[in-house]
Amino acid sequence: MEKFFKLKENGTTVKTEILAGITTFMTMAYILAVNPGILSATGMDKGALFTATALASLVATLVMAIFANLPFALAPGMGLNAFFAFSVVLGMGYSWQTALTAVFVEGIIFLLLSLFNVREAIVKSIPLNLKRALSVGIGLFIAFIGLQNAGIVVNNDATLVGLGAVTKGPALVALIGLVVTGALLAFKVKGALLIGILATTVVGIPFGVTNLEGFTFVSMPASLAPIFWKFDFSKIFSGEVLIVMFSFLAVDMFDTIGTLVGVSTKAGMLTKDGQVPRAKQALIADAVGTTFGAIVGTSTVTTYVESASGVEEGGRTGLTALTTAVLFGLALFLSPVFLVIPGAATAPALIIVGLFMMSPIKEIDFDDWTESIPAFLAMIAMPLTYSIANGIVFGILGYVLLKLVTGKVKQIPIVTWIVAAFFVLKFVFGF
Repeated sequence: MEKFFKLKENGTTVKTEILAGITTFMTMAYILAVNPGILSATGMDKGALFTATALASLVATLVMAIFANLPFALAPGMGLNAFFAFSVVLGMGYSWQTALTAVFVEGIIFLLLSLFNVREAIVKSIPLNLKRALSVGIGLFIAFIGLQNAGIVVNNDATLVGLGAVTKGPALVALIGLVVTGALLAFKVKGALLIGILATTVVGIPFGVTNLEGFTFVSMPASLAPIFWKFDFSKIFSGEVLIVMFSFLAVDMFDTIGTLVGVSTKAGMLTKDGQVPRAKQALIADAVGTTFGAIVGTSTVTTYVESASGVEEGGRTGLTALTTAVLFGLALFLSPVFLVIPGAATAPALIIVGLFMMSPIKEIDFDDWTESIPAFLAMIAMPLTYSIANGIVFGILGYVLLKLVTGKVKQIPIVTWIVAAFFVLKFVFGF
């Protein structure tokens, strides 16, 4: 373990890494229930989707652990799965087989871009102050997801968002869990986030939030046969499907880049010149996950922002990711155990991780308006547009435009110009 993952070099231990991996898994295990629920709206078999979700997450996270030696976990991406189901299939009228084919081809393109260092160049093109802002924006985004999962923040037609019923049900359980987890942190209890998730799950039982009805410990995984290798290439080169494919590609690329940069910044893992260590390997892991995920029958796989919870517990190497991958493997046979944890129990951990992710804001140069305004746009766009990718778009475009109009063109790297031009084309042509 020490030699392979270089634990001492990264200032960590086996115990810390395993605990961090468990915490990461606990905060993202909801995808095992949510992803099949969303994709099954297309007519795909729900049991097979559960198996595909767990397998794709296991393989992608395992590649991240072994190949990149980074503490990041991967799974089918939220938002991307909704785009797959509700926009491409139910909205545009394409079959889920055609949509899976688009994801498969996107994954191969993604892999090629990674192998030829195109994605790594994009990571390097993000200015240092924007990298700090991405960490803060992701923190706000994570906290917002936690508040939503618990029903503390709800949809409100008049003001877009509003306060939920916080005196009962999931919202109340989550608030109790927030106090419990906060107290554990205040007393410097090791593994506070994980203990908080488990404690909140128990608290949810008398409130009817943690559902134990028909609970069993072991279940055999459903067959992948209904959705395995179900590709339809007949329409893949039509104009509309090409746009769909590149939409998957663009969102996946910049969500992943944003997560890698933001979480690495918070963890103090950036190199001396401000770059993500082993970025190429991490991006390849993401591309392999997406390609494999399409083969077994699920939507685009991406690096999960919830990885920040494990990083906050001290995870610094691939052993954290390996632990998470093993748990996804166990989930295939112990799905009732993991699925019994309600969103209200993971919400406090997400909210607090959001706070942890805020610390790089202290290092942003607020005295230079051409640096601080793009940073602010990146931070605020993520939670308000529900997209890490959109935060990067606003940050990069704001950076380039302000440097341009203030005569600081020489401060803009050539790759940053290229990325900004791509974003402009994205807005103009809507892909």
